[in-house]
Amino acid sequence: MTQSPTSPLPTPKERRRLRESKSLTQDQVAAKVGVTRETVRSWESGRTTPRGRKREVYAKFLASIEAERATAATAAAAPAPSRAAIASPTLNSRSAGRPGSAPKVRKRESPGMWVRPPVRTEPAESPRTDRSPKSAAEAFDRLYTHTAPALVRQTYLLTGRRTLARESVERAFQLAWQRWPEVAVDRDPAGWVRAAAHEYAMSPWHRLRPSHRHPDAPPADPADRALLDVLLSLPPAYRRTLLLYDGVGLDLPETAAETEATTPAAANRLLHAREAVAEQLPALAVPEQLHRRLTELAGAEKLQAPKSNHVRTEGERRTRFWTRSAIAFTVLIIGATAMTLRTAPTRYEPVPSPGAMISGVPPRMGPGPLSPADEKLREKLRAAEESGPHRLAPEAD
Repeated sequence: MTQSPTSPLPTPKERRRLRESKSLTQDQVAAKVGVTRETVRSWESGRTTPRGRKREVYAKFLASIEAERATAATAAAAPAPSRAAIASPTLNSRSAGRPGSAPKVRKRESPGMWVRPPVRTEPAESPRTDRSPKSAAEAFDRLYTHTAPALVRQTYLLTGRRTLARESVERAFQLAWQRWPEVAVDRDPAGWVRAAAHEYAMSPWHRLRPSHRHPDAPPADPADRALLDVLLSLPPAYRRTLLLYDGVGLDLPETAAETEATTPAAANRLLHAREAVAEQLPALAVPEQLHRRLTELAGAEKLQAPKSNHVRTEGERRTRFWTRSAIAFTVLIIGATAMTLRTAPTRYEPVPSPGAMISGVPPRMGPGPLSPADEKLREKLRAAEESGPHRLAPEAD
């Protein structure tokens, strides 16, 4: 009896993005699949993977959403009159009825600054060709060349530190090269690397580094300096949401998925971040003006990313180092365990009870009668006329 092949499932990040694209809650998905809300949350976070009949139902449900999105994309690609920007629904009672308060769902690309590669549904290389090391390196180099320069500038706006921005992008691409079989088949490889770079750049442990005790030199232009100060004054989650939506140009569900938040939470963060920027810089109250100023601020910094071959070589060297360190640490633990087993007692020796005689202990020594030899020596010393060496005896003048 042959076992039927398991249905393919998208990545956990893609599962969540598909659900939020249909504005479905985890409870609704759980009701359709026949599981609990905690199970759906575990599937979308990647902690567990559905199996058996639940996997089949869940895969068909996600495939139906993907088919609807593909049909809508095909219909949108047909020649049609220009579409106006679609405003997202009112998110809370405070933003209702206020013009321009709800974020606009849009896609924008600015050449040379916020470059965002198109999302592709298939790998860049065929399965047969992508197995060779040369083709994998070429695909990685193309992704790096197309993404790294803009990603360094984005990370600089996120952190305000030039060295940390370059380091974050380098570490993110090193991680991507280590997991290249996974990244190569991802629907959005640039988004995978961007999320890794932003997570590394926003790690709170960087504040403990000695190099972060003093801030970097601010931009020369006063307007750029003021905008950067406002950005850095925002909470990290608000700052990242604002840059992804108004800077990179992601739509609201994608921004929420990348920041690991719900769509309403991401929308509220975006609204509060815009209000904070508009409060200190009223000229940037319009989202289009804010996007233009973010692009100009990022373009004013001449930040260069390292070469792709250097990133790959350094990543491989780092991997070898940590692998050898793990092996050495394991050998050390095995050696210490073997030494402990070799020197440890092989049988149990019970503790003697109180009052029991203990053998092998030398007798207690103390004052006692002298032996004949000691008495003879004592008599000899007492019979001596002078005590001490003669050379120390004083002489009268």
